[in-house]
Amino acid sequence: MEYAYQYSWIIPFIPLPVPMLIGVGLLLFPTPTKNLRRMWAFPSILLLSIVMILSVYLSIQQINRSSICQYVWSWTINNDFSLEFGYLIDPLTSIMLMLITTVGILVLFYSDNYMSHDQGYLRFFAYLSFFNTSMLGLVTSSNLIQIYIFWELVGVCSYLLIGFWFTRPIAATACQKAFVTNRVGDFGLLLGILGLYWITGSFEFRDLFEIFNNLIYNNEVNFLFVTLCSFLLFAGAVAKSAQFPLHVWLPDAMEGPTPISALIHAATMVAAGIFLVARLLPLFIIIPYTTFFISLIGIITVLLGATLALAQKDIKKSLAYSTMSQLGYMMLALGMGSYRAALFHLITHAYSKALLFLGSGSIIHSMESIVGYSPEKSQNMVLMGGLKKHVPITKTAFLVGTLSLCGIPPLACFWSKDEILNDSWFYSPIFAIIACSTAGLTAFYMFRVYLLTFEGHLNVQFQNYSGKKSSSFYSISLWGKEISKPRKKGFHLLTLLAMDKKERASFFWNKTYQIDGNVKNILSPFLTTINFRTKNTFSYPQESDNTMIFPIFVLVLFTFFVGAIGIPFNQDGGDLDILSKMLNPAINLLHQNSNNSVNFEEFLTNASSSLSIAFLGIFLATFLYKPIYSSLQNLNLLNLVVKRTPNRVLWDKIINVIYDWSHNRGYIDALYTKCLTGGIRGLAELTHFFDRRVFDGITNGVGLASFFLGEGIKYVGGGRISSYLLLYLVFVLIFFAFQIFIIKF
Repeated sequence: MEYAYQYSWIIPFIPLPVPMLIGVGLLLFPTPTKNLRRMWAFPSILLLSIVMILSVYLSIQQINRSSICQYVWSWTINNDFSLEFGYLIDPLTSIMLMLITTVGILVLFYSDNYMSHDQGYLRFFAYLSFFNTSMLGLVTSSNLIQIYIFWELVGVCSYLLIGFWFTRPIAATACQKAFVTNRVGDFGLLLGILGLYWITGSFEFRDLFEIFNNLIYNNEVNFLFVTLCSFLLFAGAVAKSAQFPLHVWLPDAMEGPTPISALIHAATMVAAGIFLVARLLPLFIIIPYTTFFISLIGIITVLLGATLALAQKDIKKSLAYSTMSQLGYMMLALGMGSYRAALFHLITHAYSKALLFLGSGSIIHSMESIVGYSPEKSQNMVLMGGLKKHVPITKTAFLVGTLSLCGIPPLACFWSKDEILNDSWFYSPIFAIIACSTAGLTAFYMFRVYLLTFEGHLNVQFQNYSGKKSSSFYSISLWGKEISKPRKKGFHLLTLLAMDKKERASFFWNKTYQIDGNVKNILSPFLTTINFRTKNTFSYPQESDNTMIFPIFVLVLFTFFVGAIGIPFNQDGGDLDILSKMLNPAINLLHQNSNNSVNFEEFLTNASSSLSIAFLGIFLATFLYKPIYSSLQNLNLLNLVVKRTPNRVLWDKIINVIYDWSHNRGYIDALYTKCLTGGIRGLAELTHFFDRRVFDGITNGVGLASFFLGEGIKYVGGGRISSYLLLYLVFVLIFFAFQIFIIKF
């Protein structure tokens, strides 16, 4: 065991040979490296699997011994300044190592097939392996300076991966937006680190907590300055974990490949902010107002993320806002001091959201066989529907992830989210009401995503596949001739949240399209490779290959069973659950009670309210989006609900407000564009004006004055001495007259 801890420093560097060898191969042997590009997936998976085995072993040791191990080496010593590098293995590190490696291996396995067609395959695996190295170094760091170094490396890797398809302007803009937004938080983090060093004289966590406790206890520190430093430290976590108000980069980051969304923006990178707050929580809990501020930002993010996800059409952006909301739950739990609940939800959410993102990648993959590569079309849920007939495995897996995120037992997120909701009632009833209401919104928008994608929608659907000649389906105009059919009244209220403004302007019409003969001829080689079942028909969506289905299946198992590590059903003096046993040292450091055991009846009582709210959200989503309108129409129920309601105009306005709020991202991006971007641009234009007109004007004016003075003097010089004497006498007389005037007056 001692050897395992002693040589744990090598963990972050195990995946590093892959990006190094790929880089050297592309520089020295580009042709064979590119020809053998598929072989690089194997060493990437192999090396990360080695890290996973070491992480599992260290986690088992943490559970059995509940110990914390730290090794440090002096890097530079100068008078009173000493900087040390090292690594820290504790329960928090073990949890993060397990998340990074397990999800990372599955994403690498998935990416081998998903990115096989891409010319940047090698570059993708190089970036991904370097990201894993940076993230592993971040979570094993023993001091703030070391964390900051790897923090920036993680930011660089995310910049490269978000902008992987940099030739697309929207992807290039997205990676720049993510980079700049994170620089705001990182600058605050750097200032906070320097402020803490100025107070304590140390970067090491162990020394930092001890010195700070003594300073606070003896009242030897300025509380205002300490609070400011804590807020600056928290700013780094706000940016990295997409918390309000620095959340604006997360939905745009979905422009990267879908496996990146699963790894970086669900399980690892965005979790880095949660990791930082959890690491510094012993410091935050003794600083006034800091924990309340953390919980306040968390609850705002919870509600904002859920409301912004209500009417999104892009499947990945809907999941991105869901990630933002769930990260808000974790931040809320940390602010409340619920250390165990926050890390429990970090674990369960990571696997559930990775499942949903990889499932969405499988959906997008199947959609691209229909519409070609076009994120605007292949990721648009309004153009999907009826996919359950053609991708049943993905549909089942996506449903499992959806139910988990909705908080339905016995799936993973139910146990962790319900624990956070229960703790929130003891902290603040207002926060608890908001958190519980958001749980209902989560169930609503997640089932909306599921129903629009798989069950279909009356507006645009693929469930009309019949496999017959000249079959028509609701799709895009790529396929040829448009046929309009009038839509019956009463349906627009139920479809409005799935439409943009242009679609709402024409929601009284269904548009169907038939495959044009010319389009068939052009696409015939492509359509042949997809293996049509019937001649002269369009392509069907198809289930992904086994190399993409296998990681999804493994994540389904995680989603079912990972919640068991934290179920607090131990009674009569029995052992604590696995998670509590692992977190015992950290919980003791926070002076909290690690015994969270409850009996089954008490648990059911606490969970009944959250389950009721979740089922209400599922029911509303099912009523609004499941394609059962034909039966409702026969029973005249739909007209009874919509057409005969006296407050129909008010209801329309409410729906429009909800849609516009979600579609316009809460108007926060517009506010930043108007105030920040517009203000900076105005300041730049003002500075440019002063530079051109004032500073350059003075310089150019002196030059022009010299030029004109020289030209004038040139004409005075005529070569006659008498003229020079006369001019001299005139100036002398003027001078004497001026002197006499001064003397008299």
